[in-house]
Amino acid sequence: MEGRDDLLVSDLAVTEIASALSRRLRQRALTREVARRVQHAIVGRLDDGVYHRVELTRDVHRRAEHFLLSLTETPLRAADALHLALATSARAASMASFDMRLGAAARAAGLATYPA
Repeated sequence: MEGRDDLLVSDLAVTEIASALSRRLRQRALTREVARRVQHAIVGRLDDGVYHRVELTRDVHRRAEHFLLSLTETPLRAADALHLALATSARAASMASFDMRLGAAARAAGLATYPA
């Protein structure tokens, strides 16, 4: 993703990353210092405009609810539906996710996914 200037990131995604870092800390898979550096790097890039910030709005919530009720073949959690709604609301062509359910839902909504 380095060098790209078209990356969309929401504060929801940053919070989800912090949750994943927290899990790795509990598993002793990384140190607090590494977790802190990763989180600060992401927030710093978001605040500096390296990533384009997308916001949770009322319309994004309604779109997420639509996905929750219409993509019944791919069970989504609320946060995953919000990620998908953020991407589609911003007219993204693709989505990066390591979550298999979210990837399947993104493909069902017409987005390319990475990793595929």
